[in-house]
Amino acid sequence: MNGFDYYMSALKKYADFSGRSRRSEYWYFALFNFLFAIGAVLIDGLIGMPILYFIYILGTLIPGLAVLVRRLHDTNRSGWWFLIALVPLVGGIVLLVFLATDSDPNENQYGLNPKDPTAIDDDISRHLVE
Repeated sequence: MNGFDYYMSALKKYADFSGRSRRSEYWYFALFNFLFAIGAVLIDGLIGMPILYFIYILGTLIPGLAVLVRRLHDTNRSGWWFLIALVPLVGGIVLLVFLATDSDPNENQYGLNPKDPTAIDDDISRHLVE
């Protein structure tokens, strides 16, 4: 799976706050989100209206929050831990450490380890049933 596939995977799971996301899915989503936002700002600068950036940010707000919550689930933490970023100075650093931490290698209350090949097959079959 390449980086853009991870970005598209996060967008396809638009408002899915359950389950787990690998580090690569979260960080590739963050990278492509940043690059597309910069592109939107540049285009807005050329046309003289900040509308494209605003639309893009609104469109990716929920998927970004969902992939963040699933990433925290992957480290066996509640999604509510994203609120730690509101703590001045140290909150953002703590959240960054959580997001960079490796996956919980075992199945946890949020699901199977996404690095496990059987978890991928189970995830595909679950989406086929839905």
